[in-house]
Amino acid sequence: MSELTHPENGKVRFELHISGEDYVRALESAYRRLAARYQIPGFRKGKAPRKVIEKSYGENVFWDNEFDALVQHAYSDALAEHNIIPELQPEIHFTAISEQDGVDFTAEVVTRPTVELGQYKGIEVERVEYTVTDEDVKKEINNRLEAQARTVSVDRPVQEGDSTVIDFAGFLGDEQFEGGTAENYTLKIGSHTFIPGFEEQMVGMNKGEQRDIKVTFPTDYQAEHLAGKEVIFKVTVHEINFEEIPELDDDFVQDTSEFNTVAEFEANIREELEKRAKENSKFAYENAAVQKAVDNAKVEIHKDIVEEEVDMQIKRFEQQLSMYGTSLKDYIDYAGITMEDIRNDYRKGAEANLKAQYVIGAIVDEEKIEPTEANYIEAVRRSNPGPDWDDEKVKAELEKNRSRYVSSAIFEAVVELIVSNSVAVEPKHDEHDEHCDCGCEHDENK
Repeated sequence: MSELTHPENGKVRFELHISGEDYVRALESAYRRLAARYQIPGFRKGKAPRKVIEKSYGENVFWDNEFDALVQHAYSDALAEHNIIPELQPEIHFTAISEQDGVDFTAEVVTRPTVELGQYKGIEVERVEYTVTDEDVKKEINNRLEAQARTVSVDRPVQEGDSTVIDFAGFLGDEQFEGGTAENYTLKIGSHTFIPGFEEQMVGMNKGEQRDIKVTFPTDYQAEHLAGKEVIFKVTVHEINFEEIPELDDDFVQDTSEFNTVAEFEANIREELEKRAKENSKFAYENAAVQKAVDNAKVEIHKDIVEEEVDMQIKRFEQQLSMYGTSLKDYIDYAGITMEDIRNDYRKGAEANLKAQYVIGAIVDEEKIEPTEANYIEAVRRSNPGPDWDDEKVKAELEKNRSRYVSSAIFEAVVELIVSNSVAVEPKHDEHDEHCDCGCEHDENK
C-alpha cells in the first residue's frame, strides 16, 4: 500500500516503501555480479565482503539494475493502486535507507491533464472559398517564366532587379561590429533583404567599385546594441548579373511543358490553381472545425509539461541551426536576445499544441475511434503532398511503413468525425462590407 498526496494541481506525491528483506536481496544479487570490479587491499579480486566494498566506495555502490527494478515496481504498483496516469518521468527522493527497516522514498509525478470536452459535434464553421482570378494565373505564369530565366553577366551600373555579388563590412563608429561582414555575398537589388536604404544606395555602382553606404538600423531591430544606430557599410561590387526572362510563346510552352500552345498552357495552370484552391478551402474548413472543438474544451496543463515541450522545440531548433553551421549560442549573440526570450516565444505555441493533442486524445477515447483505411491513405497523402504520390505509391508506402502513420491516421479520423458532424455557415460580414470577394450573397435591404 502507498500513501498519495496532491502537493499541487496536476502533480501527485507517493510515499513508498521497500522492505529490508527485498533491499538486501537486491544488494546481494548486485554484489555477486559486480564484486570483481572492485580491488580492495588485503583481499583477492572479487573476494572482499560487500560491507567492506560499500565502506570504501559508498553505500549505494551496489544500487544496480535489481534495486532500480524494486523502485520501479513499487512506483508502478502505486500508479495502478490509485489509477494515476503519469505524463512525465517521476522525481525520486530517498528519505530513509536501512538494511533492517528497508527503504522509504517519495515519487512525485506530473499526471496527464484531465480534459473537459465541450461541443465538438454540430459546431458551426464558416465556409471559406478560395477563388482563382486572372491575376493569380498571371502571377503563376510569371513564376514559371522566372524559373526558366537565364543569368547574364552585364557590364553596366547596378539597376533594380539585378543580382550582385558583393563584399561588405559594417562599422559602428570606428569599430567593425559582429555579424555585419561577408564576402562574395549574393544580393538581389530590390529584394529588401537588407535594412532599408542599403540596396537603394547600391543602384548605380559599377563592377569593382567601392562605396560607403550609410544606413540606420530600425529601432525595433533584434540586436539591441544596433537598434536605432547609424552605421556605415563598406561595400565592394564583384559581379553584376541580370536575369533574362523568356517570353511566353508557343516555343516556350513546347520546350518546358507537355502542351503545344499558350492557350493550353494557361488553361492547365488555371486548372491546377483551382484544384489547389479547392484543397486549401477544404483544409481551412477542417482546421477551423478542429480549432473550434479545441477552443470549446477545457484543459489545465501543468507547467512542467509545457516546459518539457518547449525544451523539445528548442532542441529541434538547435538541430536546424546546426544544419546551417551555426549554434544556438551564436544565434542568441547575433540576435541580441536571451534564452528566456526564446523560451517565451516557444511557450505560447507549445501550450496551444499540447491542448490540441489532449483534446483530440479525449475525443478518441470518448468515441472509441479506430482509423479506417481511408484515414491511413489521407495520412500518407497529407504527409507526402507531392504530385507523384499516386494510389500505387501510397499503397506501397502503407505496406512498408504503416506503423509510421498510426497517429496521423487517428488524427484524420478525428477530423473526419468533427467535420462530418459540423454545420457549414456563410462568413459573417460587417454591414458596411458590401463588396467582399467571398462569393456569398448580401442582403441589400439591411
